[in-house]
This record gives sequence, C-alpha cells and structure tokens, in this order.
Amino acid sequence: MIDGQTALFGFIAHPAKHSRSPRMHNLSFDYWGLNARYLAFDVAPDQLAGTLAGIRSMGIAGVNLSMPFKQTVVPLLDGLTARAQRIQAVNTIKNEAGKLIGDSTDGAGVFQDLQHQGMRLTNQHIMVLGAGGAGKAIIAAALDYNVASVTVFKRHNERYAGVQQWLDQLRTTTTVPLKLCAYEDQQRMQQIACTSDLIINATNIGMTTAGTPLPSAIIRQLRSQQTVYDVIYQPLETTFLRLARQQGCATHNGLGMLIWQGALAFEFWTGKPMPIQQVRQDMLASIQALPPIAAQA
Repeated sequence: MIDGQTALFGFIAHPAKHSRSPRMHNLSFDYWGLNARYLAFDVAPDQLAGTLAGIRSMGIAGVNLSMPFKQTVVPLLDGLTARAQRIQAVNTIKNEAGKLIGDSTDGAGVFQDLQHQGMRLTNQHIMVLGAGGAGKAIIAAALDYNVASVTVFKRHNERYAGVQQWLDQLRTTTTVPLKLCAYEDQQRMQQIACTSDLIINATNIGMTTAGTPLPSAIIRQLRSQQTVYDVIYQPLETTFLRLARQQGCATHNGLGMLIWQGALAFEFWTGKPMPIQQVRQDMLASIQALPPIAAQA
C-alpha cells in the first residue's frame, strides 16, 4: 500500500513507456516487503536538468536512465562509481541525502549473468561486436573479470577514431590487451571469431531483421567450445543465436543482461539481492506473451 513513507524510484528515458524495469523492480520490492514503488517517466531531452533537481528536492530514492540521457546526465551528478567513470555514462542513480551518485550496471550485467550460468571468465578471450553504449559498457566491465583479451569490431565510420581514443585511455588503467578492428576487415574478423572463447553481439542487428552481426560463413566455422551472447532479448533467439547453437555453441540471449543490470541497480539502492528466479520467470512470461517482431530480409 502506498502511503507517506513510500520510497519512490523510477525510469527516465525518452521514450519510456516501453520499459520493463517497473515490472522487475516492483516485483522485487514486493518480494522483500519493501515500502517502495517504481514508475516510468518520459522526460523530454531539454528537461533533464530540471528532472535531476526534482529528484533532489522531492527525495526520489533512485532512478535508472536510458537513451538519450546516459552520457548527458554525467556533468549533472555529484559523483560516479569507478565503472561509470570509465565509460563516462550511467544507467543508475542513487540519491544519497541529496547527492546523486551515478553507476553503470549494463556491462556488469552480462558478466554476472554468464558467471551465474556457470561460465568461467578468467583468461577468456572475448570478441565484442559493436562499440555503442552497450558495447562500451561491456568492454569496460570485462576488465573487472581477469579476462585474457578483448577485441572489438566496429564499423569504420566517423565515430571509429573516437572509440580508438577511448580504448587508448582505457589501456592506461588495465593490463588486459584491448584491440579495435574494422568491421569491414573480414579476414581479421574470421580469425578472431574462430579463436575467441566468448563472442558478444552488442549491436541491434537481428532485433528487427533476419540479419546477423557476423557473416553466416564465419558463424559456420564456430566450435562447440565457444560461447555466443546476444544482448537482444526480443526475439529470445535471434538468427545469430540459432546459427551458433546449430554449431554446438553455448548461446545466451540478452534477457539475463536485462535482469542482472537491474539486480545490480536494485542492490545499489536497497542493499538487498533481487529475487532472480522469480523475476526471470515473470519477465520471460511477459516477453513470450508479446506478438513476435516481424523480421525483414
């Protein structure tokens, strides 16, 4: 029951009504019997500063953020966790007596998911496809898990040099080898794909089309000892995952990332673990109830 003591949390984005975060967090509040509620707020891009002021003045306990605010919010905050500092982006804010502290749980969500599904990350060679917001979060988070190397493939467009500069800065903080390769270098892509332990698709290729982030000829060369992870969770099995599964690879969709990034935010706010199994069952049922996205050739 909502009363004068109810703590308010929320999701801030534009648009925001599609978010599954209210479902996930409200279920978790109920599980622990916490007097708290989580709502979605569609905030216009030019209203971000006023929204942050409102969070402070009204004592809103914490929020998640998505596009287009993950980077623009940074200068408006009072502090950042180490992982948010690395990528200069946040998806979670905690209100500590009026001071707003930003964290980034997206990338860590992938590796928490894999660890809890039994994958050993130490000394693993990782290939990341894409270096947008999700890709950068995953690349930076990988450095916390003693991996052997991270090789990133990105299209050689106007943002390529900026990603290279960011990786150069990241190298000064780690001994993990970091490499950036052009998506167009198919020979290099084939070599890295066939020798990586873990391949992560951090692009949106496969969400609304039947396309794959790796050429099908390369996917057909993957081996059963490899793991393939796709941050997409609708559809639950993309063409990329289906083809990798047919090669015998262990495959994982992005539902685990969605849940675990939320779990890390929930613990950041409340100090309590999210009830993962209950949340997973609920989220899976809600996704399966949705009409399928029509794939285009």
